[in-house]
Amino acid sequence: MDLQLKGANALVTGGTKGIGRAIAERLTDEGCNVSICARNEDEVNAAVEAFKAKGVNACGLSVDVGDGDALKGWVEASAEVLGGIDCVVSNVSGGNAPGEAGWRANFEHDVLGSVRLVEAALPHLEQSDNASIIMISSTAALEKFIGASAYNAMKGAVVQYSGALAQDVGAKGIRVNSICPGPIFIEGGSWDMIKQNMTPFYDATVADIPVGRMGSAEEVAAQIALLASPLGAFTTGCNVVIDGGFTKRIQF
Repeated sequence: MDLQLKGANALVTGGTKGIGRAIAERLTDEGCNVSICARNEDEVNAAVEAFKAKGVNACGLSVDVGDGDALKGWVEASAEVLGGIDCVVSNVSGGNAPGEAGWRANFEHDVLGSVRLVEAALPHLEQSDNASIIMISSTAALEKFIGASAYNAMKGAVVQYSGALAQDVGAKGIRVNSICPGPIFIEGGSWDMIKQNMTPFYDATVADIPVGRMGSAEEVAAQIALLASPLGAFTTGCNVVIDGGFTKRIQF
């Protein structure tokens, strides 16, 4: 299927590893030009070169999305290099650290990181004829998962912000959707660490997924490419759950 994304310009935060890297890979496979940011400069540079090898325009900067000025600077630099912005994907999380420090980290990265990204990108998105904002949340925002934590609560805030924003900017031709991945297995990622060090918990989680396995970053990225595509032009204000049936709520 041709997603009609060739020549579009997309920004992805946290685009060097995991789900963020898979998103950037899928978008560039579709012919998108991309700009990524992440904290490790060497990894950003290596990813950018890999994207350029596909024949698209690509750029990136070392940025901590908790730094509002740096994030805005990256957005402006990306718009200049790429020649505009059609899609932004807010992907970075502050992790799941305990205590008040964890709450602050998740607020700064998951919530304010998304807000600042949107506010910086909006003037550019308003100039696009296929403008899309996609925010990565988590199924931990939808049902109780493990315990009451900053990660779960702040991911819930991302879903609410995304849905309300869709109503605010729809008349400007900008679509806004969120994605809630369930357990996604990435080599070297958190579920890989859990598999190695907390095997009973890992096995119990897999057993609770009706399709019998964890998901892949590529499966999440495929949905994001569709939402960014002109083929998804009538889809906005949605929260798409990609979890193999892990959450048990009935999704009306």
